[in-house]
Amino acid sequence: MIFRRNFLKNSLAAAAGLSLAPELLSASDFAPKKTWTVQQIMDLIMKEGNLSPIPNTVDTLKSGSADQQVTGIITTMFSTATVINEAVKQKANFIIAHEPTFYNHLDNPEWVKNNQVVKKKQELLAKNNITVWRFHDYCHSLRPDAVSFGVAKKVGWESYYKTGSRILTVPPVALGDLVKKLKTALNIKELRVIGDLDQTCAKVALLPGASGGVSHVSVVEAEKPDVLIVGEVSEWETAEYIRDSRLMGGKTALIILGHSVSEEPGMEYFSEWLRPKVGDLKVTHIASGDPFKWL
Repeated sequence: MIFRRNFLKNSLAAAAGLSLAPELLSASDFAPKKTWTVQQIMDLIMKEGNLSPIPNTVDTLKSGSADQQVTGIITTMFSTATVINEAVKQKANFIIAHEPTFYNHLDNPEWVKNNQVVKKKQELLAKNNITVWRFHDYCHSLRPDAVSFGVAKKVGWESYYKTGSRILTVPPVALGDLVKKLKTALNIKELRVIGDLDQTCAKVALLPGASGGVSHVSVVEAEKPDVLIVGEVSEWETAEYIRDSRLMGGKTALIILGHSVSEEPGMEYFSEWLRPKVGDLKVTHIASGDPFKWL
């Protein structure tokens, strides 16, 4: 009986081109790989993330079909033309993007009538059978919030991060040195800063992305952090508030990272979170990058 079992294993190994010893082989070595549809991946994320449906969410499919079989997954901030073309090269047909595909919050292709760039992008996606799912509201609903935790992790602050809190208490560091740390850790060429570069920062308010002036100012008023770190601002709101605050005795400094680069670490972390949950299906993070050149 044992001889017959080993003979079968050897035969299967030879047929599969494997050089494994018979005792290391099992039926699972020859089982077909699990296939996934887009809908199954989305359902898995909802289940594994313990996420509840959000009414009127922007997290909908922007192209493609929920029934499409997935050949590979790309996570990114923005599904730019570059990211789409790279997905094609990698034979991945499912892009999970944090931000809009068609340049407005609701991804309304008629936001500007007869938008030729939108039409060309739709054609590019359709030509290559790419499905795009926006993963914004649900991404921020993960515990921890994938974006803020991803940034903290990238900067080396995960041990100071508390789920549900925007405040981190980190080892004291001069504002100038903190700027250098953020530039290096997040691969950002230039940062905009309001504050004394020699001032000490320990209490940090971390708000990547574009949560808006009300959110920024509310955190500063309530928490009095040494520094407010944000993705982007309306310059006539947060920046002017911080400037006047400091002129009138306030101590909170401001560091503006940029929207895309401030949330990209979150989608990179999300790819790490998702990868072990989908078996052999390849999950790759492609950074959409900073859209600006600094002159």
